[in-house]
Amino acid sequence: MRKITDICYDEKTGQSLDIYLPDSSEFSVIIYFHGGGLVGGDKSYQKVFFDYLVSEGFAVVSANYRLYPNAKYPDFIEDAAGAVAYVFKNLGEYGDVKGIYVGGSSAGGYLSQMLCFDRRWLCVHGIKPSDISGFYHDAGQPTCHFNVLKERGIDSRRVIIDDSSSLYHIGEDEEYPPMLIIVSDNDMKNRYEQTMLLVSTLKHFGHSEKVLLKVMNGGHCSYIDKKDECSKSVFGKLVTDFIRNI
Repeated sequence: MRKITDICYDEKTGQSLDIYLPDSSEFSVIIYFHGGGLVGGDKSYQKVFFDYLVSEGFAVVSANYRLYPNAKYPDFIEDAAGAVAYVFKNLGEYGDVKGIYVGGSSAGGYLSQMLCFDRRWLCVHGIKPSDISGFYHDAGQPTCHFNVLKERGIDSRRVIIDDSSSLYHIGEDEEYPPMLIIVSDNDMKNRYEQTMLLVSTLKHFGHSEKVLLKVMNGGHCSYIDKKDECSKSVFGKLVTDFIRNI
C-alpha cells in the first residue's frame, strides 16, 4: 500500500486529505468523511477499515473539513464537495480510476447525504450527484444536523427539515446513484427512526431499487473498527459487498 498524506485540496481553507493506494494500476476510489458531530474527528488512518479496502483493491481518500467552532453552515458541506472535486480531477494521476464512491460515518454520513441529495454543492465544481458511482451513508442525520441547530440557537433535540437537511431535497432529482444506508438498532436517540424516514421517503419517490438498508447490532457506529469471525473489517465488507453488487 502506498500512502500520500496531508494533500491540501483547498488553499483558501487549508483543508487536506490522505490517499491510500493499492498495488494496482487500476482501481475504484472510496472517499470517506469522518464523524465527530461537526465539532471533532479527523481524517486519521482508520486501520481496520482502510487496510481492508486497500487489500481488496480499492483506493481510499480520507478528507478533513472545517469544524465548529471555526466553521459555520455550510462550510463543511462546501469542503466535502471540494474534496470530491479534487478526486475527480487528480486521482487519475495514480492509475486508471474505474469508479468513485462517496460516504462517511455519523457527521460524515450527514455530509455524504447532503452531496447526494442537494445537487448545488457538487454542481459548483461541474459535478452532478449522478456522476458518483455510488454513495454509502453511515448513521448520518437526514434532518437538520443537531450542531447546525445549535449554531442557530435552536434546541438540538428539535426535528427540523429544511434545506440544510437531506430529507428536504429528496424528489428534486429524478434519479440517484445506488446507495447503501447503514444505521444501528441502538443508535443515537432518534437516529434510527429518522433513517427509516429517509429510506421510506426514497421508496415513496420510486427509488427502492437504488437503496440498500443495513441495520447493525449495537451502538452508534460501533462496527467501524470491528472484525468479523474471518478477521475481515465488518464495515469494510459492507461497503465493498455493496459496490460489487451494484
